[in-house]
Formats: sequence, C-alpha cells, structure tokens
Amino acid sequence: MITLEQVKNHPDVKVYIKKANEFLGVIGYTEHGERHGNYVAKNAHKILKELGYDENTCELAAIAGYIHDIGNVVNRPSHPEASAFLASQFLKELGMCVEDRVLVMSAIGNHDEGACDAISPVSAALIIADKSDVHRSRVRSVKEIKFDIHDRVNYAVTKSELQMDAQKKVITLKLDIDRDISDLVEYFEIFTARMVACRRASRLLGCTFDVVVNGTT
Repeated sequence: MITLEQVKNHPDVKVYIKKANEFLGVIGYTEHGERHGNYVAKNAHKILKELGYDENTCELAAIAGYIHDIGNVVNRPSHPEASAFLASQFLKELGMCVEDRVLVMSAIGNHDEGACDAISPVSAALIIADKSDVHRSRVRSVKEIKFDIHDRVNYAVTKSELQMDAQKKVITLKLDIDRDISDLVEYFEIFTARMVACRRASRLLGCTFDVVVNGTT
C-alpha cells in the first residue's frame, strides 16, 4: 500500500504544490498550498474511516485530497484534468497498482464544482473535504476583503469544522461566521453549488449533509 507520507516526500509533489499555490496567488485565488492539501487529506480520510472503509481506501482518499490541486501549475480552468495526469506519473513511480491509481485519478478529475461528480467513495470523500474548507486562514491579503467576495466570505469564517456522525450517517459542516464582515446571503451566493456537490457526494456514501451556521442548521 502506498501511503500519504510517501506521496508527501516525493520531490515532484513538493514543487507542484508550492508552485501551484504561488501561481494562484498571482491571479487572486485563496490559499491552495500545503495547509489546504493537509486539511482535505485529513478530512477525506476521516470521513471514510468513520464509515468503516478499509485502510487502503481511506489512504487513497487522503492521497487524492493532498494532491488534487497540483494541476494549477498548468492552468486554473483545466486543473482537475491536469492534476489527475500529473498524479498518475509519480504514483506509478512510487509503485501504486493501476487499480488504485485509477481511483485516485478519477476522484481528482471530478472534484471541481464545475463537474463535481462523485463516482466512488474516494471521490465523494474528496469532494466533501475540499468544498468544506472555508476559513479566514485561506485569505492572502486582508486588504482585498472589501473588493473580493470570496476573500470576504472566507475571512468572515472564524471557525470551520467538518463533523461525522457515522451512526446516524450525517456529515455536518459547522461554521462560525462574523456577520459584521459578511452576511449569510453572501456565503450561499458563492458556495451554494459547493454545498449541493457535498450533498450529492454524501448521498453516494449513504449519508445526509447538513450545514450549521452560527449554531443554526
């Protein structure tokens, strides 16, 4: 079994993640570096682990979560496809079997909100973990929050937590939003598509998806 730590230590991965994050910063996107990759990897693994999936499947979800954005080194619009292609190269070098590589590649290739199609448990876990990462730590410049709605909404989220109730089969995204910075309408204005994607992905896992904002479902 190829592990997340092996992938993290691959020299190409370190460069891809660093440069992809730098390039996105130039064109005004929020943080997509190691912090985001680690968040998505951790939560994708957690979701499947608590639902009782085997360790290899959980590890594949973590790997997909960590490297799902590396294709931003190529360009933003086609980054899911580019990420999947780049991932296939070094995963093969590491000795990952073709069946597992296909699961990781297909999950990465289907993670973006333009085409969030959950096609496997690994894919579903990646979508939910990725789309739940909303937090002020992703904002690169506080100066931009007055002008950019994505920065403003992210900066308004002072606490974000993805919770899993395996017994009730409920996945919950809990957010604390500072309404003096951004109102709730702005959050759903830009993130409704993401929440719908999370709901569909949760359904594939046999779960429901809830959003709790400032204590209210």
